[in-house]
Amino acid sequence: MPTIITNALVLPCDAAMSVIENGYISVEGETIRAVGAGPAPEMPGAEIVDAGGGVVMPGMVNPHCHMAMTLFRGLGEDVDDRLYRYILPLERKFVSPEMVRFGTALAALELIEGGVTAVADMYYHEAEVGRVVDKAGIRAVVGQTIADFDPPDHKSIDAGFALVEELVAEFSGHDRVIPSIAPHAPYSTDVAVMERVARWADDHPEVPIQIHLAEMDSEMEWCANKYGMRPIELAEKTGLLRPGLICGHCLHVSESDIETMAHRQVCVAHNARSNAKAGRGIAPVEAMRKAGIPVGIATDGAMSGNTLDLFSQFGPVAMFQKLLGHSRKPMPAVEVIRMATSEGARVLGQAHAIGSLEPGKKADLIRIDISAPRMQPVYDIYSALVFAAMPTDVRDVMVAGQWLMREREVLTLERRKVLRDALQVAGAFKAEMTRIDAAG
Repeated sequence: MPTIITNALVLPCDAAMSVIENGYISVEGETIRAVGAGPAPEMPGAEIVDAGGGVVMPGMVNPHCHMAMTLFRGLGEDVDDRLYRYILPLERKFVSPEMVRFGTALAALELIEGGVTAVADMYYHEAEVGRVVDKAGIRAVVGQTIADFDPPDHKSIDAGFALVEELVAEFSGHDRVIPSIAPHAPYSTDVAVMERVARWADDHPEVPIQIHLAEMDSEMEWCANKYGMRPIELAEKTGLLRPGLICGHCLHVSESDIETMAHRQVCVAHNARSNAKAGRGIAPVEAMRKAGIPVGIATDGAMSGNTLDLFSQFGPVAMFQKLLGHSRKPMPAVEVIRMATSEGARVLGQAHAIGSLEPGKKADLIRIDISAPRMQPVYDIYSALVFAAMPTDVRDVMVAGQWLMREREVLTLERRKVLRDALQVAGAFKAEMTRIDAAG
């Protein structure tokens, strides 16, 4: 059924970052047919949706996530060595196809409720992730992680590549789920694997690559001590630094690194909240964007940043750049929303289809209620969204012309089952943590 959304404050998130008051959007099939102001052109048989003066904007894009790690949310928060004491042992014992399904479903529910319609994920048993997000109705770049630290789903690098091949075979040509290869990081794969990924990618140019890059002090030290260079230089040497590479984090990048990244046409997924929570630093987002590097706003996994809520990322994204610049001027609110929509779509290599509300693009959109007292009065709608809006303000979500959520009810996932399954895994985690603590 065609859909016409009327009485909306439309934010197309186009190049001009326009604001259309009393606007409308017409949707036919999977595609946006028209966007404008005033009365909408008639479409026979169309569903008419009154936005009630609320914001209608593109669905948001989260370009770096570990969806199944929602099940590790808040675990061992105040334990200094939680990674080695709890996280890695729990992963090796419990990360299974079923666990990944349950954690991914919980993540998909959270993303939809928060107005995120496209996500880039990298984890294990990634075919399970693809199947869950397909059912949930969102778009996803699903990246099979390859690493050499005895990960849960492959005991050799050859086995990791075999999982990538299976993932590509299952989802190649899918209209919403894009398979990806995801070497974990330089320090967890090393040069030989990075070079092998680059050679594999030469033969599969349609498959995106994701990697954690220039994220931690220990990574910088590892690269310097072992190879006498920085992570960006190492990635370039191995052939990984190429157009469309999705680089997670990129905190520790120099002016020279930024020039190289811009020349190689890579993209960056910025994780302000999880970076700060781990005390790792502030990424030079303004400098990277000024150099022409697309930067999207990401959440990281819930183990690191606790929430997959993009709204809670907006404030830190803006404020950290203002701190770096010692001024209110850097990273204006309108640019934060651009990064969360059209620029995030560029990071995923999908700006031709999503990220803005323009005729001919896919009908991926959300409706946000702005009537809450904390959002009134509205002088600058972009400022209101960045500094005052919350996930609960998102009322409706549409992907490819299909409603995934109406008036806060998610239609594609069974909420009670999702939460029940997640709590089942959490119970097993708690029991194992008790055993670990008892063993000293």
